[in-house]
Amino acid sequence: MCTGMETKISCNLPNENITGYISRPGDIIIGGTFPVHFQITYSDFHFTSKPPELQCQLISSEFYLSLQALIFAVEEINANPELLPNVTLGFQIFDTCKTLQRAAQATLLMLSGGKEMTPNYHCYKGAPLAGIVGDPASKRTILMAQILGLYRYPQVSYLATSPILSDRNLFPSFFRTVPSDEFQMRGLAQLVSHFGWSWLGLLANDDDYGQFGLQIVKQEIIKAGACVAFAENILTSKPDRNAPHITRLIRMSTAKVIIVITSDSDFLIVVEEMLRQNVTGNTWIASDAWATSTLLSNRRFQGILSSTIGFAIYHGQMPLFNEYLNSLSQSHLHDLFMMELWEQTFSCKWLDQEKFHALMANGTMKACTGEEKLESLMMELEHRVSLHVYTAVYAIAWALHNMLYCTHGYGALHAGTCATISSFYPWQLLHYVRNVNFKTKDGSHVFFDANGNPPAMYDIVNWRVSANGSLEKVTVGKFELNSPDGTIFNVYGAEIIWNNHTQVPLSKCSPSCPSGSRKVIVPGKPLCCYECARCPQGQISNMTDAVECHPCSWDTWPNLQQDRCLPRAAEFLSYDEPLGYSLAVISSLFSLTPITILGVFICYKKTPIVRANNYFLSCLLLFSLFLCFLCSLGFIGYPQPEKCLLRQVAFGMTFTFCISCVLAKTITVVIAFNATKPGSRLKRWTGVKVSYCVLLVCTLIQTFLCVMWLILSPPFPEFETDKKPGVIIINCNEGSSIAFWCMLGYLGLLATISFIVAFLARRLPDSFNETKFITFSMLAFLSVWVSFIPAYLSARGMYTVAMEVFAILSSSLAVVICIFLPKCFIVLFRPKLNSREHLMGKSRGKK
Repeated sequence: MCTGMETKISCNLPNENITGYISRPGDIIIGGTFPVHFQITYSDFHFTSKPPELQCQLISSEFYLSLQALIFAVEEINANPELLPNVTLGFQIFDTCKTLQRAAQATLLMLSGGKEMTPNYHCYKGAPLAGIVGDPASKRTILMAQILGLYRYPQVSYLATSPILSDRNLFPSFFRTVPSDEFQMRGLAQLVSHFGWSWLGLLANDDDYGQFGLQIVKQEIIKAGACVAFAENILTSKPDRNAPHITRLIRMSTAKVIIVITSDSDFLIVVEEMLRQNVTGNTWIASDAWATSTLLSNRRFQGILSSTIGFAIYHGQMPLFNEYLNSLSQSHLHDLFMMELWEQTFSCKWLDQEKFHALMANGTMKACTGEEKLESLMMELEHRVSLHVYTAVYAIAWALHNMLYCTHGYGALHAGTCATISSFYPWQLLHYVRNVNFKTKDGSHVFFDANGNPPAMYDIVNWRVSANGSLEKVTVGKFELNSPDGTIFNVYGAEIIWNNHTQVPLSKCSPSCPSGSRKVIVPGKPLCCYECARCPQGQISNMTDAVECHPCSWDTWPNLQQDRCLPRAAEFLSYDEPLGYSLAVISSLFSLTPITILGVFICYKKTPIVRANNYFLSCLLLFSLFLCFLCSLGFIGYPQPEKCLLRQVAFGMTFTFCISCVLAKTITVVIAFNATKPGSRLKRWTGVKVSYCVLLVCTLIQTFLCVMWLILSPPFPEFETDKKPGVIIINCNEGSSIAFWCMLGYLGLLATISFIVAFLARRLPDSFNETKFITFSMLAFLSVWVSFIPAYLSARGMYTVAMEVFAILSSSLAVVICIFLPKCFIVLFRPKLNSREHLMGKSRGKK
């Protein structure tokens, strides 16, 4: 290091005429860089003569006020007896004109002592440099941080947000008072999810800021289930920023919400092109680089940019700062920047007294009088950037304060030593900056994490048209990663205005699928571009844009809209159903028929025709037919467990007993007529024993089958939900279908035997046509039950039961009609035929 006197030495670089800086002496110096001018004039470099200096134009009022925030903070600290007592802070502030060249020059000048640029040397005796506050642009900040990191000078940026700067290996001495873009971009993706936008456009600068932001936002959007309609770069190397192409793309796209990650000056060119092509109706999501831009607040852009919502750097309170700015406007000759801002704001020129009178005489230019008021300009700005400059100065001041009050033996440096406030090394102060922890006057907690980042906190702002027609930014929420109450994302939705409405605009590739339907992905298209399909039968969706439908529980079924489940209708052959009570009435009425005939038989039991029909078997048959009619009632009504257990068994036993009686009658008739032949051996079988044996044996076989059925696999109530949509069919499961068909098959076997025996005996004397009647009855019986089988197997629900009831009634009635109706007709209406002679066929001979 060069030491000694303030004399120029031979180790300097070629002299550069650095303009655009403000300084103030002090015991310790804080440096600062600000893009006070945001436009420069370029010259062609032929190198035939010395290249001219950069010509900076157009003052940025926002960054000029930020520069004043540094001066204000230094003055406030110097006036505070409790912070850095007996130590006066000074400053060196440089205008970078938004160029890398000026940023590098300013950095080297401050490191060299503030006089000339001499790399690796501090050649002028003076106050030590504590650190540098700056720069706002990540590109320039990275360049400065690479230089400052070599010597471990603390650098605190108030607006550089590039995540690359969090790398402590590359930038060991860098800190910032605004969060890294990584937090902001994840927050923007959460904002998109909060409002339910799923079809988005992305615009981003083609620099590090835009491309990193684009990558993170795109990744987070896709992770949240949304889709990107387009992602286009704003080409900063082109004068038109690729605006014509971008505008055409936006007009053609169906995405109505667009995230823009760029600076206000670059986006201004795109907005101007959209104004020319009259592209409106979009909702813009702004990154912090333009979310509070005054450049885009012109009333010309209200049709395009109103309802914009975005993330802005946190806006806190700076007590007395406005008063300080007002005092500056009254002393307008405070610095050259103020004079230039005054001329630019009021379109006038500062002139000496002689030139003033000459100018007033010819009237070619308006002269500045000093009576103009800057208060209106000051009030329009929110001082968001200024607050973070203010915080950055205080972070360095508190680090110096902690170093000042270090106690030897207990210090943070090696072996408990402390640095001397008048001659410290930059790396010593760096330790204190890294561990700074304080609260600002508005209560905000300031500290740096291991990567030099502050607590992530953003305001969510909404752009709306103010009373004067310009676009104002209203805070409508907050994103705070370290929120005390744990609420990271908080949006006051009721305060947001969307294109003069309060309803959130839609941005979807496909219209929402209503409840009762689900989304169907279209092959070859993004996931957000889908079609809607009704839910499958038996399933519902009770929300819009459902990804899948859900089945109802077993006892419920979807309504017509398929958006909720309703209790299924129960179906069984009920007495309340027309079919149920009709069959019940028919069964009851038909059951009276065999009872009536039985009464007739009892009254005329001594008559020949009744006696010839085996009176006792006929009574048993009529009684069994009565039971057959009544057993059909067991199939009607709610299938209780007891009813399921007994109804098929009762049906099988009564019909077995009935057919056994018919078979016994048939065998008795055959034996009786064949026994009359001379020498017949059947005379011994003419008694009632044969009938009873047939009846007993046939019934016992069916009884055995039914008992085994009930023991091994008894019937039980069953709820069927898959046979008829929306209906629970309550029926009796037969338990063992084999047992059921064995029981029914045995009945068919008995009926077939009876039919065959009766058919073979059909040639008995005509006057006694009992076998013919039995043949017809068994033929009808078998026809009914053979027809029943396919009908039973094809029927569903209560109609299955109704088919069985109908078969029971039909077959029982067939037996009654075919066997007993002719006899009753003779007994009641043809008594002359009810004689022994007629039965024996003798009446014909008398004629």
